[in-house]
Amino acid sequence: MSDEPGLAEGYEISTDPNRVDVDRVHRWLATDAYWAIDRPREKQERAMGGSLNFGVYHTISGEQVAYARVVTDEATFAWLCDVYVDRSVRGKGMGTALVAAVREYLQPLGLRRILLATHDAHGVYEKLGFKALDKPEQWMALGLE
Repeated sequence: MSDEPGLAEGYEISTDPNRVDVDRVHRWLATDAYWAIDRPREKQERAMGGSLNFGVYHTISGEQVAYARVVTDEATFAWLCDVYVDRSVRGKGMGTALVAAVREYLQPLGLRRILLATHDAHGVYEKLGFKALDKPEQWMALGLE
């Protein structure tokens, strides 16, 4: 998946789960992501194990600079979550390029819907075609924590 459109030169996107820097992703999410603060490492590893994992990596050093995961049945539905861009590369379009790559990866599956939740990045996702639910009153959630 390297050479993604809109991705800064010197970076590539990969879905290879063996490339994910699990320590770094857990640290990012558990200490700096409002939706995952204090998430235990074991829980993060289980979440990653049941998901498609996307990473943005520096092409020379191999350092991971962004992450996203997708929970999907690969037939009808997907949930995009845990999208995180390292503070050192924010503002360079990494998040937009990463989410665009996720969208392109999922497109051939013929999914009916890709959902996500965000408090503060609506503009990023809207640029890529996401929009608020047409009928939010039809959706429900069961919070177990």
